[in-house]
Amino acid sequence: MSANPLAPEWLVLPADANGLAPEVWPRSARRDEDGVLAVGGASAIALAEEFGTPLMVLDEAEVRRRADEAFAAFTGAAQRHGTTARVYYAGKAFLCTEVVRWVADAGLAVDVCTRGELEIALAAGIDPGRIGFHGNNKSVSELERAVAVGVGSIVLDSRIELERLAAITERLGVVQPVFVRVNSGVHAETHSFLATAHEDQKFGLTLEDAGPAVARIRELDGLEFRGLHCHIGSQIFGVSGFRESASRVLELHAALLADGPVPVLNLGGGFGIAYTSADVPTPIAELAEGIVAAVAEECAVRGIPMPQLAFEPGRSIVGTGGVTIYEVGTIKDVVVDAAADGETPRPAVRRYVSVDGGMSDNARPALYGAQYSARIASRDSHEPAELVRVVGKHCESGDIVVDNEYLPADITPGDLLAVPVTGAYCAVLSSNYNAVPRPPVVAVQDGHARVIVRGERLEDLLARDPGIDLGAQRERHTTERSATADRGEA
Repeated sequence: MSANPLAPEWLVLPADANGLAPEVWPRSARRDEDGVLAVGGASAIALAEEFGTPLMVLDEAEVRRRADEAFAAFTGAAQRHGTTARVYYAGKAFLCTEVVRWVADAGLAVDVCTRGELEIALAAGIDPGRIGFHGNNKSVSELERAVAVGVGSIVLDSRIELERLAAITERLGVVQPVFVRVNSGVHAETHSFLATAHEDQKFGLTLEDAGPAVARIRELDGLEFRGLHCHIGSQIFGVSGFRESASRVLELHAALLADGPVPVLNLGGGFGIAYTSADVPTPIAELAEGIVAAVAEECAVRGIPMPQLAFEPGRSIVGTGGVTIYEVGTIKDVVVDAAADGETPRPAVRRYVSVDGGMSDNARPALYGAQYSARIASRDSHEPAELVRVVGKHCESGDIVVDNEYLPADITPGDLLAVPVTGAYCAVLSSNYNAVPRPPVVAVQDGHARVIVRGERLEDLLARDPGIDLGAQRERHTTERSATADRGEA
């Protein structure tokens, strides 16, 4: 069978449309003797029967393993180059109390950027000194709470925030360690480097403006300058972007040493992972060694001591551990004219497979054009592969879950469909669009499953509308069910 001309060049026609590419599935993912997908030893069918669909599944062992690997990679690389490293888990990828405990067990600190994320981390029992607080618009109340509980560091994003925090520490009579976020001018997810530090974005200060901000911090008794922070983007493959950014930031770092210590350099996160079998991310150990070596080289060139380092992986820890399970609802074939450059258009079929979730549980394809993979989870099939586009149930043409994938031709309503690599930025970006309740998140390990984020019921959603009398609705539904039973339709 030949590839569908509508398929992108990177999508390879698989020899087996049941196969689980190891780069995009948790290590525990496998099919049982009946062809049913299991993750963490838990059957997709059993999970769907117990918790319903859509369902976000998180493989605990996979997340813990990746947290261990990140900690070992960065601390080990730092030690080999004569310094130390702190590794923060970037909570924005996915945060709940269980995940905080998993990463804390691995030795990681936690990075938060709102009051809500801060409270989740605190509720998990982590030492506040292991929390870093980010954000470009932290409110007075958020800063007051962070200072009051004793967070380890606050990353200052503007001069207004600097003065705002200074007033709080003066009033409370405490000293708060701070970092200054700077824009290095490197925007690595585009795989190109800007020629100027004047990057057009909302985060941080330019390299020129950061120096005066640090001087102001050093004047204040309530703020302790700990170092510079820089984050160059997301889903980054390779070391070159980090090397270029470190070179630019270390110029400022070296200049600041003339007037006082600059103990730490935080180079952020953004380490890429595979979403499809076409992606080839850089292994975390290789990234860590390459980045730390680059910092060491840049420090040697400038004749300055190696600072302590900090990093903030998020997606690379939790992303691959996530699998979302959907139920297929409708299927339709659409004939499309397809033609390569210079060729006469010829008809080709795109099969649309609609599932019971969509952009309300995974906004990334709509927001960023993100690519994903999919497999039938409730069985295997020996039918040939057909090109499909997996779409959601929402009233948007951009409601795409998986843009292009090859699945068995006999995919049918009622099949369970699993989409891997949904552990990062799916649950946390979920919404109630079209009044759809958000799904639960279930952790799996050794065949056992437990809810770590409760899903919403329709009743929870309706309760937010003061114009809805839930008591009257429940009474009406009870009456309707009774009438249906009387007609023999129950």
